[in-house]
Amino acid sequence: MGIADRDYYRNQRHGGGLTSQLPPVVKWLLISNAAIFILDYLILPKVFNMPIDDHGNPSLVQWGAFSVDSAIGEFRIWEFVTFQFLHGSLGHVLFNCIGLYFFGPWMERWWGSWKFLGFYLLCGCAGAAFFTLLAFAGVLPMDMQSSLVGASAGIYGILIGVAFIAPGLRVALLFPPIELSIRQLAIVLMVFSVGAILLKIGGNEGGEAGHLGGAILGFILMRYPWLLGGSPRFIPMIERSERAPVDAKLRPRAELQLHDDPEVDAILDKISSEGFQSLTQSERDTLRIAAERHNSKP
Repeated sequence: MGIADRDYYRNQRHGGGLTSQLPPVVKWLLISNAAIFILDYLILPKVFNMPIDDHGNPSLVQWGAFSVDSAIGEFRIWEFVTFQFLHGSLGHVLFNCIGLYFFGPWMERWWGSWKFLGFYLLCGCAGAAFFTLLAFAGVLPMDMQSSLVGASAGIYGILIGVAFIAPGLRVALLFPPIELSIRQLAIVLMVFSVGAILLKIGGNEGGEAGHLGGAILGFILMRYPWLLGGSPRFIPMIERSERAPVDAKLRPRAELQLHDDPEVDAILDKISSEGFQSLTQSERDTLRIAAERHNSKP
């Protein structure tokens, strides 16, 4: 029996609204991003008459956006974190929230809530750090006062993480209307970011630098999970049986499907309730052996 077939998981999937199936950190990140955007663009300027600057930036963006000049030069270190909760437009925050909604639960259930929060924020910080590095190197066509906002760096780290644990996960894009694996999607986005920076395409070279920084650290943390206190041994997700019913391709859930093994079933229960990092070395070995046995079937 796999996680997705259990009674408590079926209840979680079908009950409540859009956020009822989300793990807690993803849920609160979504709420935080939406609430801060509404506060900054509607409540503060409309209700409290707080000023918007000449560049169209509202108050919180002016205070918490990341720039090399302020974060490094003026030692406003908090900008490495605050910029991750600020956005430049409605489309910007919606796009990031969609990515977080679909892919964030995979990473939170893989790491456990607290390590996932650290993973997400560190990938965001890495985006700002890579932005800074390329700015000092003169690669980015902007000055040290140019600002960076958005959750994209952390979300790109999540995307790389999902591609690492479930590379065959199918993703159906709305535009262009094609279907590809999450690994293929990650490669395409990385190539696009590199090309946009080197060829100066699109006018968002700073944002693409942030994307790459988050993705790079996401890969490093997945490859070496002991950096976050996790197991140094990576155990791949197991492909779902072809006989298993097919749900939505982007359902944020685990895709483990192991049958007739009570010991493995108990380990899957533990992963679902406490996170992958809670497993003992013996439990990890048991799951790895089960995965190898499953993948060796014709």
